[in-house]
Amino acid sequence: MAFIRHAEATMTLTFDGTVIVPVADPDDGKQTTTALVPHLTDSSHVVLVNVIEKGGGAIDKASPEQRKEYADEIFTAARKPLADSSATIESEVRYGTAVAETIFGAATDRDAEAVVFTPRKSNRIAELLSGDVARQLIKSGFVPVVALPQNS
Repeated sequence: MAFIRHAEATMTLTFDGTVIVPVADPDDGKQTTTALVPHLTDSSHVVLVNVIEKGGGAIDKASPEQRKEYADEIFTAARKPLADSSATIESEVRYGTAVAETIFGAATDRDAEAVVFTPRKSNRIAELLSGDVARQLIKSGFVPVVALPQNS
């Protein structure tokens, strides 16, 4: 990860190594990778990660096959904005009961320089009920966590 200061006193963030990019649904994946593209270089390695949340003993809402198919849909949407990028792109499905912890597990396994995401819009009640993964990522990160601005 590098910051480059330009003559006009603005800084550009670039990712020169491995970054973990959590993607929750097709729209989130596309939005996040669209925001990420300007920050990639030839040496960037993007790992798209979809976490299939396990119920911790509860009955799963969908079969493993259905969840894997949906993850493939997410990865297809997330890869579209990256099509012209020279970065290396991979995708990985992870399973876990704690989404943020599972994402950081991927960061550890890949020796990532950062976890990069765009915050998703949600209401406060949904955040309270779901535990707000974005907040968990920022509060419990042991690698840099970068929240990119949402593109309009």
